[in-house]
Amino acid sequence: MPVNEILALACIASFFILLFVGVPVALTLAISGFVFGFIGFGSGLFNLLPARIYGVTANYTLIAIPLFVFMGVMLEKSRMADELMEVVGYLAGGLRGGMGLGIVLVGMLMGATTGIVGATIVTLGLLTLPTLLRRGYDKRLACGAICASGTLGQLIPPSTILILLADIMGQSVGTLFAAAVFPGLLLTAILGAYILIVGVVRPDMVPPIPIEERQGGARGELWMKTLKVGVPPIALVLAVLGSIIGGVAAPTEAASMGALGSILVAAVAGRLSLKTLVDVVNSTARITAMMFFILICSQVFALAFRGLGGERLVHDVFEMVPGGATGMLIFMLAIIFVLGFFIEWIEISYIVVPMFLPLMLADGVDVVWAASLIAVVLQTSFLTPPFGWALFYLRGVAPPEVATLDIYKGVVPFIGLQLVALVAVFVFPGIATWLPKAIGW
Repeated sequence: MPVNEILALACIASFFILLFVGVPVALTLAISGFVFGFIGFGSGLFNLLPARIYGVTANYTLIAIPLFVFMGVMLEKSRMADELMEVVGYLAGGLRGGMGLGIVLVGMLMGATTGIVGATIVTLGLLTLPTLLRRGYDKRLACGAICASGTLGQLIPPSTILILLADIMGQSVGTLFAAAVFPGLLLTAILGAYILIVGVVRPDMVPPIPIEERQGGARGELWMKTLKVGVPPIALVLAVLGSIIGGVAAPTEAASMGALGSILVAAVAGRLSLKTLVDVVNSTARITAMMFFILICSQVFALAFRGLGGERLVHDVFEMVPGGATGMLIFMLAIIFVLGFFIEWIEISYIVVPMFLPLMLADGVDVVWAASLIAVVLQTSFLTPPFGWALFYLRGVAPPEVATLDIYKGVVPFIGLQLVALVAVFVFPGIATWLPKAIGW
């Protein structure tokens, strides 16, 4: 084996070693890239680095990221989900599993508005888990429903991961948003149907809200409250997505209108203040800086890995994978699934996808379909014990009577449901590709 290919393998190995000893991911990428790139080529290889970093960070499409992050953080800080969860619970009435179904629907809406998995799970956990336990819900099912619903923002547009994948894979953001609509709705429907089926098979696990509590308020007031807390965020999401998918506005333009719209929604709800605005701007700056720092450091790793012949090495390895293009795609999804236990989706997107993209293009794989599959897999990996990030988020806000083992066991059925959705999108690519083709993307 050539020396450079040995260095490429050592570069990958050092990345994982540094990661497991606790070095931050961004620094791990930069250190591995600089050290082994320098050993292989000296400083000459990195003369290309400033132009490469500038070319990536100056991408106009990436301006949409801080704007969408601002929109999500503003809606999260305005605490629209508080009243929305209460309203959905009462509207569910005497339906067994109604509160669980409400969690799925609110999780879908929060995913579409915030796109921040941690914020969604923490909010749902704080708002609903004590209430569900008090009303007799099974602890494991309640934890699983909250974690699964909280990860819907990974798939449902406007998802930040889809913006990054569009940049990496050279696709339109609107195309990937359109491709993710039906997989997101399919997964939401599967989660909701499962909870309702549990209500039929095991009604003791998901009891309805007591009739005395449901009859405590006027029905008309409930519907007015529904319009007040439900319509504004839904209208905002539909306006943003509709303008992008319909080709009316570019992603950056739609994102700017979404950011402005989130301010208006918070103002209408009476929850906009100078303190809130300052907090939102600070949070947006931190999140955006973290994402772009990882992006910059990943360029160091990518430049060194490719310079050392890493792409050719990857190509040679996958020639040994049986099944041709299908086998290669399954292998890639499996790698992404496993990496999702340990590192964030941002790093996975910038490490794994560029390695496989040339192979997908060479084999004629529909990259729009592949992007949807990647998003579903990353969402699933958020739930998988022992390192699923969603489990840690919920553990941090769960009541003392909920053990960590309850959370781990609770997500197992929902992991299976997400794999069902993944298989459905894999076997029937039209679920992801029909809408982009229908609207002419």
